[in-house]
This record gives sequence, C-alpha cells and structure tokens, in this order.
Amino acid sequence: MQQVFGDKKAIAVFVLPALVLFILAGFIPIVQSVYYSMLDWDGIGKGKFVGLALYKDLFFTDTYDMQFVHSVLNTFYLAVLSLVLQLPFAFFLALVLARGNKGEKFYRTLFFIPVTISSAVIGLMFLSILNPNYGLLNTMLEQLGLHAWKHDWLTDEKTALSSIMLPAVWQWVGYYMLLIYAAIKGISEELFDAAKIDGASRWRTTFSIVIPLVTPILKVCIVFAIIGSLKFFDLTFIMTNGTPAPATDVPSTLMYATIFKRNMYGYGSAMAVFMVVECLVFYGVLQWLFRVRGEENGK
Repeated sequence: MQQVFGDKKAIAVFVLPALVLFILAGFIPIVQSVYYSMLDWDGIGKGKFVGLALYKDLFFTDTYDMQFVHSVLNTFYLAVLSLVLQLPFAFFLALVLARGNKGEKFYRTLFFIPVTISSAVIGLMFLSILNPNYGLLNTMLEQLGLHAWKHDWLTDEKTALSSIMLPAVWQWVGYYMLLIYAAIKGISEELFDAAKIDGASRWRTTFSIVIPLVTPILKVCIVFAIIGSLKFFDLTFIMTNGTPAPATDVPSTLMYATIFKRNMYGYGSAMAVFMVVECLVFYGVLQWLFRVRGEENGK
C-alpha cells in the first residue's frame, strides 16, 4: 500500500477519473457560460457577439430593470445573517454537546437531521409555518397575546428576506455544529484537566483553549457560510419565487428567471459567470484575511 501511494504514476491514475469528471461537469460548463455571456442570444437562434456589453448592462445600465446590483446586496445581507445567526448557535451547541452530557449521541443526531432533509421539503414546511392565516408562528404569537406581532412575513419587503433565513438556519446549523463538535472532541483531555487544576472557569477554558484550537474548523465554517449565501437559491425560489421583488431577489433566482422565463441566455450566463467570479474572489479574500490574521497572532 505504501509503495502504491508513493508512486506518482499510480496517484495520477487514481486522480484521473475525478479530474476528467471535474473538467466535464465543472470547468467546461463555466467556459461555455463565459462564451454565452458575450452573446445576445435567446438559446435557439444564432447569437450576436456583444463582448462585455451584457456585464455593463448588469451593473450600470439595467436596461431590463433586473436590479441585479440589489440582488447582490441581498446575498451580502444573507451572508451577514448566516455568520451572526448560524455559527454562534452552532458553536454553542457543539460546546454543550462535547462536554459529554447525558443523551449526547441522541441530540447530536437530532440536530443533524435537518441537514439530510431536502431543501424543497423544508421550504414547503416553513411556508406553512409562516403562513399569515393559519401558520404556526402567527398562531403562537396570538396565543401569547402578542397580536401586534402577527405579520405577513413572506410578502412584506421588510421581513421577507430575513424570514427566508429562518429555515436556512434550522437546516444548516446542525452541519456546522457537527464540524465544530468533532474539532472540540479532538482536543486532548489533558488540556482541560490542566485548566481545571489551575482554577480556570468554563468560560476561561472556552476562550483560552477551545476557540484557539478549533479556529481552523471555524475558518472552514465561515467560508462555507459565506459562499453558500452568495449562491443561495432553493429556499428563496420555493418560498417567495422572487416576490416581493426586488426585496427577495438573489442573483441565482434572477439568473433562472432570465434564462428559462425570458429566454435571455446570454444575459443569464453573464449573471452565472459573475456568481462564479464572486465566489472565487470572496474565497481568495477570506484566505488572505485568515493568513494575515494568523501572521499577526504569530508575532
């Protein structure tokens, strides 16, 4: 076995199928999208080459009143909500479960179950929960005497986008919790014993031992949360279908509507290319920030 993995030719043979699959399913479609984004094309006839005109229209002219820039800002808002709501809650759950409390395995599985459920199912479920007439949320508020808080959550421009984040938090907090939980479980018990002997409180142990040692996995969670928000689609599409526009529009839903409803394949491809570039740029910026932060802490 050691000879096989030490042989570069053997490694190349094992990697080749995955590389071919990546090129066919990932790289080639991206290259095609870049080409289509330079065409004024309806997907059927012959496209007219327009260069970067469609990108200019997306961000400056907005000929078709897409409000694409507004949709990009919506994803930034979702990214902030994801970081503020999902990661702290996931860290808290992981910290509690990792202490070896009774029922640890049961609760660990329970919190992870939403990750295995289809986003379509979750979206439909929360459509019922947030329904203004018979939804569980408004019913609970009414039973608690908070009649003034009852709301049409998904049609009000002020609450629609935030309401979409509620099922996203419920679905993915268990995923981040499990990653952080595994990292905490990997910390040597000797460190906790030494901290206990020194008289360190649980909060002091958390900030001085747990957080520094799980920082690498926290960085991974931050990257996943932000990149996932930038390509947010399924829950937005199922729960609002772009209404009220542009309050709940995100680039992916605009891309879908542009390509499949308006038959503007070139324009939609420009949106798709922007999303790919945006994710790559954010990933690069995050890695740079993590590296700079690491160098500062190392001094």
